[in-house]
Amino acid sequence: MKTIIYNLLLLTAITAVFSACHPVNKLYDAIGPVPTPNGTPQTFTLTLAAADYNLLPSTNYAKTSLNFQTKDDAASSIPVILGSKYPNYADKSSVTVTYAVPPVTVAVADSVFKDVAYTLVDPTDYLLLPGNKYSDFSAAQILSWLPYKYPTPVANQLAVLTFIYYESGATSTVTQSFLYLNGAWKKIYTISAAQYASIGKGGTSNDFAAADAANLVAYFNTFLKADAAVAATAKAGDVQYISFKYYGGSAAKTYQRVMPLTFDGTNWATTSLPQSLTFARTAGVWIADNTVNYTLAAADYTYIGTTTTGSDAARANVAQYGDFNLTAGAATGWTDADLQAALIAVLAHKYPTAVANQKFVVTYAAYNGSTISVTKTFQFNGTTFVQL
Repeated sequence: MKTIIYNLLLLTAITAVFSACHPVNKLYDAIGPVPTPNGTPQTFTLTLAAADYNLLPSTNYAKTSLNFQTKDDAASSIPVILGSKYPNYADKSSVTVTYAVPPVTVAVADSVFKDVAYTLVDPTDYLLLPGNKYSDFSAAQILSWLPYKYPTPVANQLAVLTFIYYESGATSTVTQSFLYLNGAWKKIYTISAAQYASIGKGGTSNDFAAADAANLVAYFNTFLKADAAVAATAKAGDVQYISFKYYGGSAAKTYQRVMPLTFDGTNWATTSLPQSLTFARTAGVWIADNTVNYTLAAADYTYIGTTTTGSDAARANVAQYGDFNLTAGAATGWTDADLQAALIAVLAHKYPTAVANQKFVVTYAAYNGSTISVTKTFQFNGTTFVQL
């Protein structure tokens, strides 16, 4: 009798342990969705873990960095991971993969303050800009002036300019920073004298030093969140390049440094937000879904006016008003066939390197008594664009 009771107690304990742990459920969670026996396509999400990057070949940098530096790298590499994890999924299965990206960095070509700081000379420098007759510049003019002052810039060249700024009928002396980034001059965020002063770093020098290094991100996050011009448009994933003065122990070692910060939706930080791509199972392999979502811009309506689609009156009307007149019987109206041809002409003009089977979801403005937005989907078949 004691033996029977003991065995029952032991069996109960073992059952409780297995019921509490659910080891099979953990196994299913680890391997992800399981294909159904009848080959039904699966739709699911996946966030790459360290073990997933380890499925890549040793020649792929992401195997050790655990992130992808570009979208193209992710699009070409992630199918290797999916092929290993989900080799037998049915065609038309779809997975949205979230992957890590490295923090945004920038190596300024020369950050010694005396090399990059410049005060415009009146009137010599202002007259460098063709057509300018005044000793001041607007926001657009200073950007147009930079190529005349620096005709052969190098990548990540920094210029800290002090000049007379004109806005809304008034002038003031300002100091702004500009970075030659990806082949063009870009105005970046400059820490102001008032901001230095707000944390006790003001005075004649207005700079940070080694003792401030650990607090710089916190300082800059506070400045950006308090700046109404930045806060009004900030969205997750935005990057601000912060230009600030840094004292290295002597005038010869004083620098103007640049720190990129990424907005995570709440704060500005040095880490970048993860990115996502969708992949589809096609002909037994995983491929990146390279669908393009495009909304026609003013230049596209102007371009349509130069094509041979639709009638002369319809083309002139769309170029003038930036929408397609769908009013029945209108002399400037567009038939569906002509409209389709016009959109295809735009796609062929804008995407000459489209690949076979790539989809394009096009949104355009139309008029039928009021202006509305309409969407059509096209696919490039390897030769031309076809409406789906």
